Amino acid sequence: MRLSTEMAGFATRLGHDFARPDLLIRALTHASAGSTSRPHNQRLEFLGDRVLGLVIADALFTADRQATEGQLAPRFNALVRKETCAEVARRIELGVVLRLGRSEMLSGGRRKEALLGDAMEAVIAAVYLDGGIDAARAVILHHWQALIDDVDHDARDPKTALQEWSQARGDPPPSYTEIAREGPPHAPMFTIQVSLADGQNASAQAGSKRIAEQAAARALLRRVAPSS
Repeated sequence: MRLSTEMAGFATRLGHDFARPDLLIRALTHASAGSTSRPHNQRLEFLGDRVLGLVIADALFTADRQATEGQLAPRFNALVRKETCAEVARRIELGVVLRLGRSEMLSGGRRKEALLGDAMEAVIAAVYLDGGIDAARAVILHHWQALIDDVDHDARDPKTALQEWSQARGDPPPSYTEIAREGPPHAPMFTIQVSLADGQNASAQAGSKRIAEQAAARALLRRVAPSS
């Protein structure tokens, strides 16, 4: 089996030469486009998530030998979460070669955070099955190294960090409000504002409410507690 020109280009961007191209094709086939004769990528997602976790955990453990488990855990979570996988997927234009069913294609599936993140995990599994753990480690570190180098020393979820900061001052938890929604139904953009009891606030825009809330919390936390 040979890869199409588009998928061969993706393999080049990924940085792995597949001995078994069928693994990459399967990894890039969403369940909506799968069939008996065309396996989809859900099982590969499961495996890829674990391979990514092992490589990232090892990289963090090696990079900072003085860090405690409590410091390593939030950094790990920040690097393996679905949003980060989707960020890497967008960088290597995975969405362009993602195989989708008609309904997912019409609803903007190539841009959906969850679909991109899942497919990125599946691709990692495909590399692992094709070339082993060393090949998977090489691909992961190539695309995650800058993220590993830049991960915040305290990489707690910004919503959690802001709430803890607020509670430590004896204030009620921050409140989140959707102040705008733009774009077509299949690809909305949400603007979320987070506010503290004293009236301080910040807003952010993203393709999902959860990500917009996190971004708004991060912006406000940097303003009210820059050293946190």
